Amino acid sequence: MEQEKRTVLGVDIGGTKIKVGRVWRSQVEHTAMAHVDREASQQAVLDLLFTTMESVIDPSVEAIGIGVPAVVDLDKGTVHDVQNIPSWKKVALRELTQQRFGIPVYLNNDANCFALGERHFGKAKQYTNCVALSLGTGLGMGILIEGKLYNGVLCGAGEIGMLPYKNGILEQYAGSFFFEDEYGTSAKELYKRALDNDPVAHSAFRQYGVHLGEAIRAILYLFAPESIVLGGSISNAYPFFKEPVQEALDSFAYQDQLENFKIETSDLVDSPILGAAALCL
Repeated sequence: MEQEKRTVLGVDIGGTKIKVGRVWRSQVEHTAMAHVDREASQQAVLDLLFTTMESVIDPSVEAIGIGVPAVVDLDKGTVHDVQNIPSWKKVALRELTQQRFGIPVYLNNDANCFALGERHFGKAKQYTNCVALSLGTGLGMGILIEGKLYNGVLCGAGEIGMLPYKNGILEQYAGSFFFEDEYGTSAKELYKRALDNDPVAHSAFRQYGVHLGEAIRAILYLFAPESIVLGGSISNAYPFFKEPVQEALDSFAYQDQLENFKIETSDLVDSPILGAAALCL
């Protein structure tokens, strides 16, 4: 696309880190990162954000895309209740950023950015209707319908992790919480152990796959996508939970729907930055 020849800035605001990258022709040319103090004031976090952006931005940058783990009001350009940054209750982020840099600014939540990044730069390019699942601390989802991102009210569409499930909500069983609560360690550590054929680690990922399989079946009933693209840190371990996910698909009621259905894993480097940058395209 002609627009993808623009130089844009992708900004990923996480609960603990801010990552910024200058993107041109689908490539992240230059990056910077800063650690966020969750106890910092609203202004202190804004100052850190702008300083980090200034270390990367140059006159070639035409627009800025920002992904935030929060509810986002696209009309007003505000973000609400940003996860793990308690001081960011309601921030006019678009207006403040445009005032600082003098170029257009686009916002969305991080799961939607992931989906849009896959649409422009990754595995979702080849699909018209697709869902992107981010497997990390929680369970995030972005929805692409007829090639376009579906936001819903306040960018709240796709919050599948909040659905009631067993004794809590789904992301307690299909995010990193599951490994910490059930096995007392991180998904990252269990992945290392699984690579070394540790039977406990293999069992942990198998059980995780059972829960994720239930989430995927629900997505199939709701949206009937052509594909689901898995991203986030836990997606690296997909070979270890692929089998129970497939078993969940085997019990899906409408098997004809699955004739060409695929589960893909993202291979994008700097995926959060590219996802945010895709907001500008």
